[in-house]
Amino acid sequence: MPGGGFSRLPNGSVVVALSLPSPLDDGSAARFLVHAANRARALTRLRNLGLRAVYLRGNAEPPTPDEITAVLHHPDGLLWRPHEAPVSALWHPFRTPLRGRWA
Repeated sequence: MPGGGFSRLPNGSVVVALSLPSPLDDGSAARFLVHAANRARALTRLRNLGLRAVYLRGNAEPPTPDEITAVLHHPDGLLWRPHEAPVSALWHPFRTPLRGRWA
């Protein structure tokens, strides 16, 4: 289930999307979206928030246009939602706890 990718925007910044398995090893996963100046800064933002083993290898699952729009319209530029969530499910800001699944 882990995977991810990135899209470079016309202004030079990037949107990184990562699907990460739950550390609880319960089979669940979450999709994270990060908007940053470059890929390294996007991954650093996630690492600084406690997701230590975050790496982006390849571009197998780049963010969709809808995901890019969601993260660009959020003031923090960092969102998540359960990976199994339907496309119509809402994104959560990272400061919203990952209770029950990840906390």
